[in-house]
Amino acid sequence: MLIATISLLAVFLATVVTWAQEPDPQHAFLEFVRREAAEMRGADKPPATLTEWERHRTALKQRLQEAWGEFPAEPCPLRPKTMGTLARDGYRVEKIVFQTLPDVWMTANAYVPDRQEKVPAVLCVHGHWPGAKQDPVVQARCIGLAKLGFFVLSVDAFGAGERGLTKALGEYHGEMVAATLFPAGLSLCGLQVYENMRAVDYLLTRPEVDGRRIGITGCSGGGNQTMYAGAWDERFLAVVPVCSVGNYQAYLGAACCMCEVVPEALRFTEEWGVLAMTAPRALRVINATRDAVQFSVEESRKSLALTRPVFDLYGLESSLDHAVFEASHDYNREMRESMYGWMTRFLKDSGDGSPIAEPDLQTEEPEALRCFPGDTRPDDFMTIPRFAAVQARGLVEQWRPPSSREAWQPRRDAALQGLARCLFGGQPPRPAPSTQVVVTSDGEGRTITFAPEPGLTLAARQRHHAATTTRLAIVLDLDGAEKADESELATTLEHRGWSVITLDLRATGKLAYPRDRIGRAIDHNTAEWSLWIGRPLLGQWVIDVRRLLDALVEHDGRLPEEVLLAGIGPAGLVAIGTTALEPRISRVATSDTLASYVTDSPYEGQRLGTIVPGILRDAGDVTHLAALIAPRRLVIGGGVAGDGRPLDAAALDAVYAFTRQVYDVKDAAGELRVLTASKAAAIVEGLE
Repeated sequence: MLIATISLLAVFLATVVTWAQEPDPQHAFLEFVRREAAEMRGADKPPATLTEWERHRTALKQRLQEAWGEFPAEPCPLRPKTMGTLARDGYRVEKIVFQTLPDVWMTANAYVPDRQEKVPAVLCVHGHWPGAKQDPVVQARCIGLAKLGFFVLSVDAFGAGERGLTKALGEYHGEMVAATLFPAGLSLCGLQVYENMRAVDYLLTRPEVDGRRIGITGCSGGGNQTMYAGAWDERFLAVVPVCSVGNYQAYLGAACCMCEVVPEALRFTEEWGVLAMTAPRALRVINATRDAVQFSVEESRKSLALTRPVFDLYGLESSLDHAVFEASHDYNREMRESMYGWMTRFLKDSGDGSPIAEPDLQTEEPEALRCFPGDTRPDDFMTIPRFAAVQARGLVEQWRPPSSREAWQPRRDAALQGLARCLFGGQPPRPAPSTQVVVTSDGEGRTITFAPEPGLTLAARQRHHAATTTRLAIVLDLDGAEKADESELATTLEHRGWSVITLDLRATGKLAYPRDRIGRAIDHNTAEWSLWIGRPLLGQWVIDVRRLLDALVEHDGRLPEEVLLAGIGPAGLVAIGTTALEPRISRVATSDTLASYVTDSPYEGQRLGTIVPGILRDAGDVTHLAALIAPRRLVIGGGVAGDGRPLDAAALDAVYAFTRQVYDVKDAAGELRVLTASKAAAIVEGLE
């Protein structure tokens, strides 16, 4: 549905929030992420030789493919259909659908000039305007190009325009809609690249098109599509991204669409590397002086300073151009005329790339351009979450319950390795020199302050601590320590003799970034920044809990005999992930936690930080992660589906059937308790 609380364009344009030299706790996480990113890319420099660049380009392409998710080995049939035609002065507009992936249909408009000879073609991709390909700002460049003699294909991106969750225009395809792709190892950015490649496949079927002369352009999110597709698909001879090029590190502190995120990108490149992949083809970057910082002229110049030497290695200095306009975030007439000149030079071999005056044009009413006007789109039309669910179920179906302890062990080892890879980005996190423990006591308990990693400080509160404590319960709530401390679960545990610790994990509670929420995603920005550096928040939260245990050992000399980790709501995934990797935890409990990453609806009531790229592919679903805890005590207190619906007893039993089978083969059937309700008393009783 349309997110009423935000403007689509505002999401894309949200500016960086500044902070004081000495950041307050709410900005400490942003400073930490920026420092990590700067260290990752601090040694970047342009290649010295063409051989060095080509070797680097090959490695970069492989890493991009891994980050986006694999593309199909064989493309499916396009099966194009023409849904209607509009005759206009000097051109016609065709309303077209074609298949990009099995049962996935792209809606498009073809602007066909009245010419007898074959003509060059330009793929026009939209940005975050609510009308998508139908929006007047997108139509304008299409009509202008068609009147100048180019065949134009304008497409709706997956999840936008006519391809949203519902049949109305104006939906936003980011936040928890696009997030449904991540667990299966896919990303919206990668899917957009692949679908734009399929759009080129379609262009090559058109008899009007000179297939040797194809360009691509787009603005805002469409500019990102232009940059990535232009870098990846060498069939694009001329590439013009508008109000979209900047610097990856400038995204850290901004609120941007999930379609722009390349997971782990800062581990292997900065934006200059992607731009340079366009060489030796033609690239004109257009920036506006009054744009958001991540698309600013200054940040763009940083990237182009390292891109330009690559074009120089090819001897093609004039094939790279940077055009700057005194304007705000837009694809205005001056920018369009700059693009016309570039396309004319490199697709028609005419002119020197100077701006070409835009012909007179008249845009259409958006409804007139729709392939499925009104509510005529088929009810079974493939949306992003539906597609994600198909891919996810295919991965989950590969799991078979083990028949014996011996059969489970190698699968468990592989899943643990995959889980560590997903959570920690393939590299173990850097520990602090020590956990730097400071403990202060008062009449009601003690506060344990410690450093989980360099540059971060957390504080845990332990109530009624005694040296003779034998049972320790760490209770987590991603809404913060105060909510965990006041929870019925924490109170009940304390009454049953457990010493309870609560804490704000990084970027949560009192440490939460003040403007973090976008739409359904409470932790949108901090989770997104974490993906850029290849460190999902779930993995960082796992580290926080493990470092807390280290701090307790460092100060107390040991841990109590029993250590329970309990997670409320989305924090249940932190509890499961931590316990799977941490043998010092003897018992674990969850309350109303997501029961499966597989969903054909956007995630509701979840944390984006727990939606980990590739986790279904590399480690398994929640039930498989829970099975890694066997034979230790595990209590599942209720559960919810991806859309937030509570699951009944039958659904919970079905979801956790694999977990139960593993506990059975480990001769620990009595150690697993799956409860329909999330009542604290029942959960605590199950832990005894």
